Amino acid sequence: MLDLGLLLIRVVIGLLFIGHGAQKLFGWFGGYGLKGTGGWMESLGLKPGVTMALLAGLAELVGGLFFAAGFLTPLAGLLIAATMVMAIVKVHAANGLWSTANGYEYNLTLLVVAIGVALTGPGAYAIDAFIF
Repeated sequence: MLDLGLLLIRVVIGLLFIGHGAQKLFGWFGGYGLKGTGGWMESLGLKPGVTMALLAGLAELVGGLFFAAGFLTPLAGLLIAATMVMAIVKVHAANGLWSTANGYEYNLTLLVVAIGVALTGPGAYAIDAFIF
């Protein structure tokens, strides 16, 4: 049952991060694409904005894809965790913990899930289990 639980966590979190990456990179799923996201990132002091949007989008897309598949899971967890650390520091920390005040509660949860799975391993239903 542990392996099934890890699969469920990996697939749901991974697919959500693929979606977030696609929002930043391609403007899919209601996103703003590189130009729009880049402008917003510049307003946060992350410059050059389009480059930062590209890096964040790639980290989320690749990290999410790898995480869902259980492929290079420690790297996938690190990519996801890095984007969540930046989201906490640059966007949500000033608002406190609770998401009801646009705080970092949700980002912290995703950060801990990504690191937790990266440290424990992806389970038996993962590409890593077949390769390593």
